[in-house]
Amino acid sequence: MKKDQTPERRSVLRIAAGLGALATAGLLVTEGNGGQVAAPKAGPAGAGAPAAGAPGTSAHRVRASAYRLQPMTTVPQRARRTRPPVREHPFLSLPAEGRSMVLTFDDGPDPDYTPDILTTLRRYGVPAMFFVCGEMVAQHRDLLRQMSEDGHVIGNHTWSHPLMPSLSAARIRSEMGRTSDAVEGVLGHPPLWYRAPFGAWNRLSFQIGAELGMEPLGWTVDTLDWTEPGAGTIVSRVLDGAGPGVVVLSHDAGGDRSQSVVALRNYLPRLLEAGYRITVPQR
Repeated sequence: MKKDQTPERRSVLRIAAGLGALATAGLLVTEGNGGQVAAPKAGPAGAGAPAAGAPGTSAHRVRASAYRLQPMTTVPQRARRTRPPVREHPFLSLPAEGRSMVLTFDDGPDPDYTPDILTTLRRYGVPAMFFVCGEMVAQHRDLLRQMSEDGHVIGNHTWSHPLMPSLSAARIRSEMGRTSDAVEGVLGHPPLWYRAPFGAWNRLSFQIGAELGMEPLGWTVDTLDWTEPGAGTIVSRVLDGAGPGVVVLSHDAGGDRSQSVVALRNYLPRLLEAGYRITVPQR
């Protein structure tokens, strides 16, 4: 994705801002029920997740999905192409072993910000997830390779970051399939996770993601760092929303991400000092 925000890009962002608000409130775009926007079905809270109103919750937390991953053992790479179930909602948190959390970064790789984020993660010896855009992968293959070599998990964030509910099935398949092919071309294996741009999921995206062998991952805490609220605000949102199984959404591309870089340097050591273990899903 281009760093400079074109008029078309700004228009899409304005449309997506409303969708992002729905996602933050626990409302995700689906195409069930005649294509209407619907909320995820209620389900039991995940094991170890803080109860509503408990310390560590915040307005930026999203209710955990009723879906939970099942333990998986290591299997040959070829076998991993087996289709996972077609979900109705993305995972919004992940099973927690103790005080574990997942940090995720969207839209890269970007040579202006991704290397600094990698340096901070390397300094503290923790892994993260990077949901990459195919057009950025095509331009920065070495950065993608460095992410993988550092032990981070690579996810699919489409080719050009479109609003997927507005696309045909063929276009969604192209956006997701081209990105998986680009990642596989660099790393030798395709991504096993994907995230819808703007958090705008629909029935077709879940179906095509499963066809490509990927699971959908949303987030629990949205830092809203793309609005450039200031590094201190980003830090507060992460620390206020910290909890077992929490998935944090940040960005390493798509605009000026210098605040995200500075914020990570501040909140990561504080999470570790508080006893949190930063991890990635094993699949």
